[in-house]
Amino acid sequence: MPTTELDARYSSEDATATAWDEGRAELERAELYWLSTVRPDGRPHVTPLIAVWMDDALYFSTGPQERKARNLDANPHCVLTTGTNRNEGLDVVLEGRADRVTDEGRLKRLADAFVAKYGEEWRFEVRDGAFWQSAGGTAWVFAVAPVKAFGFGKGDVYSQTRWTFPGP
Repeated sequence: MPTTELDARYSSEDATATAWDEGRAELERAELYWLSTVRPDGRPHVTPLIAVWMDDALYFSTGPQERKARNLDANPHCVLTTGTNRNEGLDVVLEGRADRVTDEGRLKRLADAFVAKYGEEWRFEVRDGAFWQSAGGTAWVFAVAPVKAFGFGKGDVYSQTRWTFPGP
């Protein structure tokens, strides 16, 4: 379990820290995420994508030739964000390292998880340590285990919670 801290500087007077269980639940149920990576020249790159929370990490896929895959090849540190565009609810920002997943057993479990969450349109086969789909070809799969995460509570009470995870 992570260390949980409320940052009172950015929180309402009566705010309390958000429990990690609530932050994790938001990561599990979200439909859309934004991945932030860094281009080789140092400029940021942000793109929306779908993802699945499983085994204490957030998983997504991308074609090996796509900008985000090339960015992660040069610098695996990234940020995944989800929440609402309304001034209510909980936004979650997850910082970590994107590690490529090639284990076929885990990939098969993930393929099932993507179908369960997003439907048949997102059914993948597992081939040669990657996802494969006739419409899109090969997609590499990445796992981002949190190193640090932030929860931004919005609404009647505002809060900023930091969750810091133990290192390996």
